[in-house]
Amino acid sequence: MPKKDPCQKQACAIQKCLQANKYVESMCEDVIREMRRCCETHAANSICCSGFKDSKPTENTSKT
Repeated sequence: MPKKDPCQKQACAIQKCLQANKYVESMCEDVIREMRRCCETHAANSICCSGFKDSKPTENTSKT
């Protein structure tokens, strides 16, 4: 039986938060921050982090 993904709980929390807030990322910054923190520690062991580890914090993605 495969080991549970160490960041799955955070990934699910992001999905739940985004759905509850009509996909407004700014409403979920705290759960996104938790996911980022988890991925910093567990990126090598987490499938959930595969598409997340290269993403930049939302503050840096302002469009001009």
